[in-house]
Amino acid sequence: MKITLITVGKIKEKYFTDAIREYAKRLGRYCRLEIVELEDEKTPDRASEAEEEQIKQREGERILKGIKEGSYTIALAIEGKKMNSEQFAKKIETLGIQGKSHINFIIGGSLGLDGRVLERADEKISFSDMTFPHQLMRVILLEQIYRGYRIIQNEPYHK
Repeated sequence: MKITLITVGKIKEKYFTDAIREYAKRLGRYCRLEIVELEDEKTPDRASEAEEEQIKQREGERILKGIKEGSYTIALAIEGKKMNSEQFAKKIETLGIQGKSHINFIIGGSLGLDGRVLERADEKISFSDMTFPHQLMRVILLEQIYRGYRIIQNEPYHK
């Protein structure tokens, strides 16, 4: 299976890049991982709602261009479905059984995702009611994908 993370913004801190590199290495035995980093838009201080919407639209256009035809797309959104690690693992496993050989996970920028991206997504999931920085969310998502594959393979992993 191929898993693609389509993300807005670059990782700046070394500790995040180190963690991402580590989980990417671990995932290599379970799937083909691709991380697509898209340019984020600079948000001016005290941006109006209209300006924020334009920023999300521009970022959304980049995201939509990165979604490959025939892939299954999951957007990370606060209003998405919550699931535990076992349910998340089952989701990945079920998609594979259903013949979905390519899954995209979408992580938006600081303002969230454009409505068109949310509409295009096959599914929306939420990791929490809290908001996380996109850099940290990338690490959390990779860890949960890794944990999911360990669960699928009935391999030990701490709880």
